[in-house]
Amino acid sequence: QVQLVESGGGLVQAGGSLRLSCVASGSIFSIDVMAWYRQAPGNQRELVARVMNDGRTKYIDSVKGRFTISRDNAANSVYLQMNSLKPEDTAVYYCNADGVRVGGAWAGAKFRFWGQGTQVTVSS
Repeated sequence: QVQLVESGGGLVQAGGSLRLSCVASGSIFSIDVMAWYRQAPGNQRELVARVMNDGRTKYIDSVKGRFTISRDNAANSVYLQMNSLKPEDTAVYYCNADGVRVGGAWAGAKFRFWGQGTQVTVSS
């Protein structure tokens, strides 16, 4: 019923920038939390950044000052601006939407959805 589609990943040299986008589609009433996770080969998936419905943000220490998360509630979208990229940022980045309220028959319930992931590769 609800789908999250990421875009904007790719190959970039160290020090470069990328902007990831995630658009949620479906019968969505509201989303409490939108976030970006990442998973590198051999590592667990980790939370990179999140933004609440009221605009409050939180970042993992390693990306503070370099990454900026933002959201557009009207468009049910979340973005991650990544600057000063480092090789250790290389990973598959996943969009997450939590506390999703949907319309129709499921009104009143909350759900969690994941995007399919987008590859970010930073060369040294």
